[in-house]
Amino acid sequence: MSIDQYKKEVGMMNLEKLIKEREGISKVTFPIPHKELLSRFEQLYTGAVNDVMREFCLLEQALPGRIVPLREYRTVAGFAFTVKSSPNVKIQGEMEFRVQMLDAMVEDSFVVWDTSRDSKATLWGGVMTATAKGKKLKAACIDGGIRDTHQILEADFPVFYEYRISNGSLGRCLITHYQVPIKIGDVTIKPGDVVLGDVDGVLIVPRDIAYDVLIRAEEIRENEKKIFGWVHEGQSIRDITDKGGYF
Repeated sequence: MSIDQYKKEVGMMNLEKLIKEREGISKVTFPIPHKELLSRFEQLYTGAVNDVMREFCLLEQALPGRIVPLREYRTVAGFAFTVKSSPNVKIQGEMEFRVQMLDAMVEDSFVVWDTSRDSKATLWGGVMTATAKGKKLKAACIDGGIRDTHQILEADFPVFYEYRISNGSLGRCLITHYQVPIKIGDVTIKPGDVVLGDVDGVLIVPRDIAYDVLIRAEEIRENEKKIFGWVHEGQSIRDITDKGGYF
C-alpha cells in the first residue's frame, strides 16, 4: 500500500464516536443546586457510592490505592478540576501557565492531578494549599508528590497523594493541560465529574449519572441503618439475610 493510499484509508476512519466518548465533557445540569448535591454526597461515604456505581455497571471508578489521604478525612465532595503534567526539564513559561490554571479554578472544585506517574517532584505544597483554600476549593488529589506537609496540615485542607519529597516542581516537571479529560489508573476523569474523597481514598462519579447515583446511595444508607439495627438487636444472620440484609 502506498503512502497516499494509506492516508486515504486512515482519512476514511470514522472517529467521531470515539472522540466524543474520550474527549466529550458533560454539561448536564442537576435538579437541585450544586451545593446541595455536594452536601448530600458528603453525608455518604465512598464505599456506599462505589457499590451504587456497580449497579450502573461501573466497576473501575476508584482511583488506585497508592493514592492515600493525608488525614483520616470524613467525606469531602467537589467537582473535578483536572490537571495534567509530566516530567520535563523545561522551565520557561511554566509559571505563567500555572497562573492561568490557578485563575481558572473556581469554588467547590476538587483538583485531580495526573502527573504522568512522576516519581521525583512535588506538584502540591503549602502555597498551593493556601491558594486553593482562599479560592474555596474542596480538596486536591495528586497522583504523585506533595511537600510542605506541615503547612497543609495547619491549613486543614483535604489532600490525597502518593508520596512526600522535598523536591520542587520547577525544572523537574511541566504542567501541560488543565480542564481536559485525564486518566489515572483505570479511571477516566473529566472536568465537572463529582469527586468524593474520604479515609478509603478517592472515587469518581461521572457527571451524567451523579444525581441518580446520589439518590440510590441515600437509599442504601437508609437500608444499612436497618441492617445495623437488626445486628445490634442480636438477630441471626439467617433472619437478616431473609429480610434482604447483607454483610
